[in-house]
Amino acid sequence: MTDQAVDVNSPDRIAEPPFLGRRRELAELRADLERAGLNTISGRKEPRARVLLVAGRPGSGRTALAEEITRRLRDGYPGGVVRAALTEPGGDPVPGERSARAVLAALGVQAPPGEAEDALTQRVRETLAARKALLLLDDALDAEQVDPLVPDTPDCLVVAVSRGPLTGIPDVRPCTVGGLDSAAAVELLGRYAGAVRITVDPQAAESLAEECGGQPAALLLAGGWLAARPTASVADLARRLRDLGPEPDVPVGDRPLARAFRLAYDALPSSVAYTLRLLTLAPAGLADAHTASALAGCSVPSAAAALRDLAGLGMLRPAPGAGPGQVPAGRREDSADGRYVLPGCLVPLLRARTQLQDRPGELRLARARMLERTVRLLRSCRAVTEPDGSPARKQLAALPRAMRFPSAAAAASWLRLNRPALLAAARVAAQDGELDTLARRLVAALVRALAAHEGTEAAAPDLYGLHHLVLDVAQRRGLHRERAAALLNIGDLDARTGRTGDALARYRAALDAGRAAQDHYATGRAMESVGGAYQDLKDWHRAADWYGRALAQRLSRGERPDEARLYGRLATVHAYAGAYDDALREWRAAVACHRRLDDSPGVARALSEVARVLEFAGRPHDSLRTCEEALEWAVLAGDERLRAALHLRLADTLERMGDPAAATLHRGRANRLLGPDEAQD
Repeated sequence: MTDQAVDVNSPDRIAEPPFLGRRRELAELRADLERAGLNTISGRKEPRARVLLVAGRPGSGRTALAEEITRRLRDGYPGGVVRAALTEPGGDPVPGERSARAVLAALGVQAPPGEAEDALTQRVRETLAARKALLLLDDALDAEQVDPLVPDTPDCLVVAVSRGPLTGIPDVRPCTVGGLDSAAAVELLGRYAGAVRITVDPQAAESLAEECGGQPAALLLAGGWLAARPTASVADLARRLRDLGPEPDVPVGDRPLARAFRLAYDALPSSVAYTLRLLTLAPAGLADAHTASALAGCSVPSAAAALRDLAGLGMLRPAPGAGPGQVPAGRREDSADGRYVLPGCLVPLLRARTQLQDRPGELRLARARMLERTVRLLRSCRAVTEPDGSPARKQLAALPRAMRFPSAAAAASWLRLNRPALLAAARVAAQDGELDTLARRLVAALVRALAAHEGTEAAAPDLYGLHHLVLDVAQRRGLHRERAAALLNIGDLDARTGRTGDALARYRAALDAGRAAQDHYATGRAMESVGGAYQDLKDWHRAADWYGRALAQRLSRGERPDEARLYGRLATVHAYAGAYDDALREWRAAVACHRRLDDSPGVARALSEVARVLEFAGRPHDSLRTCEEALEWAVLAGDERLRAALHLRLADTLERMGDPAAATLHRGRANRLLGPDEAQD
C-alpha cells in the first residue's frame, strides 16, 4: 500500500469543497490523539491502535469532520487510509464478515471464501499490524462493530463515526459534533444560495442558520431551496421554517433536519417526489438515470432530469466517478457519470413518506423493474466476453444501445465499479420473499458475469455468498433441485479452502435434496463429491464405497464419460490404500471405457496409470510394456506433453531395471518434445 487512500465502498473518491468551521472539534481530536492513551485498568499504554471517535446525529456533518481529520493526519500513516461504512443506507448494520472482507480487499488481501467472521477480523488485525495505516470506520452502530477491527498495534489509528459513545472500547473519548458555528453555517448557505443573497441580509442568514440548527444536511436543503427560487429572500425561507412548527414525532435534535426536509420535499413536483421516494429501494443507496427510470417507470431522460434537480436541491450527492469508457453506451448523464448517492440521513424521512403515500404492491413492482433491468445488464456484461458470432453476442446485438457495452474492458470496469450495488441487489432480491424467481435469475446472471470477467477463483468469496442466497430461496420455496445445486457449489468452495468436514456435510445434504428432486445428475454428482471428500480425509474405504455408488448410477444410465472418470477415481483410492489388484481392475475398466468412446488421449492416460500401479505393485516388466502401449496411444492422439511424460516414465523404469542407455534415449526424446526450457524445469 502506498500513502494513497483506499475506499472499500467505492473505487474512486471525488473532490470535496473546502472544509468549513469545526476548529474546536478538530483541536479536540488532535489533543485526544496526543494523550498518552493509558489503559484505565492496568495503567499502562494501550497495546492497540488508538480510536478517535466522532459522535453526532446523522446529518450533523460527523462524517465530513472524520474525513477532514483523516486528511490532516494521513501523511503520518504511510500504510494508507482505508475506509469502510458499517451501516447500510437503510440503517441496518453491515455484517462483520462483510466489513472485514471489504477492508481486506482494500488492503489487497484475499481471504478464503466462507471464512468465519472471527478468522476474518483476526486477519484484518494481523494485516494492519504489519503497516502503519489509518482506518476510517463510518456510521458504526455500536462498539461490537468497531472493536474486532481495531489493529493490535499502536502504530495504526482508527477514526470511528457513530451516533453516540462506543461503550466497551477502552480509552475512547467521543468528540461530540453539534451544529456549525454561525459563520461557517452562513458560508455553507452561500455556497448553494449564492454569496450575494447572503451578504445583502446577513441577519436573516444567521436566523436561517439558527432555524437549521447549524446542521449541514439541513443547511444544504435550505440552500437548495433558495437556489431553486432566485426571487425568494433568505428571510422568507427562515419565516417559512418557523411557521412549520415542531415535528412532534421526531427527537428534538433531529427536528431542524426534519423541518428543512419537509419544506424541500413538499415543494417538489409529484413525479420528482415519487422518484425520490423510490430511490430508497436503490441497492447500496446508489442510483443512476437507468436505475431511477426502472424504479419510477419513466423515460431515462426524465429520470436523469429528476436526479439533476434533486442533486441541485441537496437531496442527492454525486457518487464517485466511473471515468470514460466504463459504463454502457448511451449512459452519459450530465452530472459526473450520472451516478448519485442518497444521503443516509434522509432515508428514514423518505421511508416515512413512502409508508404514507405508496402501496406495498407498487413498491414491489418498482423493485422488480429495477432488478429485471439489472439482470439484463449483467447478461450483457457477460455476453460481451463471448466470441464474435456466438449466440450470446447475437442476443447482445439485439439489446437497446443503452444496455450494451462497447468492449469487454468497459464491461469489466462497470462490474468492478458497481459490484457493491450488484451484490446488494442480489441480497435485496433474495430477502424480498415475493420475487424469488427474479432473485434466482439475478444471482445466476451475477455469478456468470463475475466468473467470465474475473475467473471462479478470484470471484470465489462473492460467489460463496451468492450461492448461499440461492440456497435460502430454494429452502424457502422447497425447490429441491436448486437447493442441491447451491449445496454442491458451496461444498466445492469449502473443499477448495480446506474445510473438508464442512464440504462433506454440504455434499450429503445435496444428496438428500437431489433424491427429493429425483435429479439423477445432482445425486450422482453428490455421491462422487462425498467420495472426493473422504479421499481428502484419507478415508480410502469410504471414498471407494461412495465412488462405487456413483459409478453404479452412471452405469445404470449409460453415461460413458462419467463412467470412465469414476473408474479412474475408484482406482486411485484403491492404489492409495495399497489394493493394487483392485486398482488395476478399475484402471483397465477405464481403458476399455475410453476405447468405446474413441477417446485416444483418455486411453493413453489410463494406460499410463495402469503402468504406474504395476510399478507400485513390483511388476516392472509389465509396467514397461504397458507404458510402451500408452506411448503408442499418445502418438495416435497427438498429445506431445503426454508423450514426453511417458518417455520420462520409461526412462525412470529402465534405470531401475539396470538399462541406463535405453533410459538416456527416452530422456532425450522427452527433452526434444518438451523443448529446452520445459525440459530444464
